[in-house]
Amino acid sequence: MSEATEQNHPETRPLDAVLADAVAHHRSGRLREAEPLYAAVLAAEPDHPDALHFLGVLKHRQGASEEAVALIRRALALAPSPDAHNNLGNVLLQSGQAEAAVMAYRRVVELRPDDAAAHHNLGIALQAIDRPAEAGMALERAVALEPRQALFHYSSAMLWLRRGDPEMALPLLQVALALDPNFTQAHLARIRAIRMAQPTSALLAMNTWLAREPDNPVAQHYRAVYSGEVPLRASDAFVRSVFDNYAASFDAHLGRLGYRAPQLLEAAIGQVVGEPMAALDILDAGCGTGLCGPLLRPFARCLVGVDLAEAMLAKARERDIYDELSAGELTAFIAARQRSYDVIVSADTLVYFGDLGAVAHAAAGALRGGGVLAFSLERSAQAGELGYRLEDHGRFSHHPDYVRRVLTEAGLAVARIDAATPRNEGGVPVAGLVVVARKPSQ
Repeated sequence: MSEATEQNHPETRPLDAVLADAVAHHRSGRLREAEPLYAAVLAAEPDHPDALHFLGVLKHRQGASEEAVALIRRALALAPSPDAHNNLGNVLLQSGQAEAAVMAYRRVVELRPDDAAAHHNLGIALQAIDRPAEAGMALERAVALEPRQALFHYSSAMLWLRRGDPEMALPLLQVALALDPNFTQAHLARIRAIRMAQPTSALLAMNTWLAREPDNPVAQHYRAVYSGEVPLRASDAFVRSVFDNYAASFDAHLGRLGYRAPQLLEAAIGQVVGEPMAALDILDAGCGTGLCGPLLRPFARCLVGVDLAEAMLAKARERDIYDELSAGELTAFIAARQRSYDVIVSADTLVYFGDLGAVAHAAAGALRGGGVLAFSLERSAQAGELGYRLEDHGRFSHHPDYVRRVLTEAGLAVARIDAATPRNEGGVPVAGLVVVARKPSQ
């Protein structure tokens, strides 16, 4: 039998060989090829724990997290393993179920007490349920087991910053940067700690970083933050740099923050367009890793995603949900597609834009008559001269009056601008907006 024929008929080969092929496809991001092979193993042996475990991990990547939890729990009931407990913890944490994630990670460290990564994961999950003392002990254990892991020092420092103690955070951040001088988030955390301890020294520290790395787009962006400058938007180079480096941990990080912008937008769209009928051409503008994809798919005849960061798009491709994924700056992408979409959605992407005029006009042109634009923002309490502010965390906030004016000037009818909480940050709910506008029917 030829190799191609064997691939088409996995049931003719030993189950271990089929599972090995499934895992190889899975690790390479070829979820579409891996899924039927896992299914073939389970068809032959429904209680195969490894196939259940790995299929659960795959389902989570596709956005089916409830199914993922059920599969991994079933695998654990058949054959407890620290790796399966760890992946269960990851899925639960990324799904906003931090309490259950703590239990899963505790089981990992019981089975593998010298697993530094498991102690680190436990510390992160404990932070998410506001148990800082226990979180600190878990993170200290991770550092003790692997003292040369920069991430562990950084996570410990961030815990101290959240507790309002920059003096304890600074030495940990110095160690993290000594171990990894290119650790951008540690640079930013160090400057934040300096600002908390000695406010007048923060800009000097930022300038020192820029003198060492003058072409670093993240340092350039945050210099504007600390100097009080307000650019029209974050640069493309900044967005690419942040999110290409962030892609591997993006979903996990947002899970820890209780991120819910996609769900808020799904509900808002449903109220405007009605029940999902798989009949709309939809653009996910700034799609990232595709977190909106599973929620938009039931509405979509054709689902398109665009993002600046190639590494984020690679994660979105793994979900196997989009009909088309493109790399590009979203305003230019939208402007080039006149009357192409029934719905344009942008979840927590326009927070990197101050001036919304260009993107609003582009969206108005790309929508068909009666089309819907829905997006989330961070809310500014004061309108100010511009109507938007560059906040300390590097994102923009917008005042509702400014948003309404920009959309109206673009020829869109504002359906709603609602106060919302898209996520938590530092244990505090973020003040946000969910905005829905409609293009008049023509």
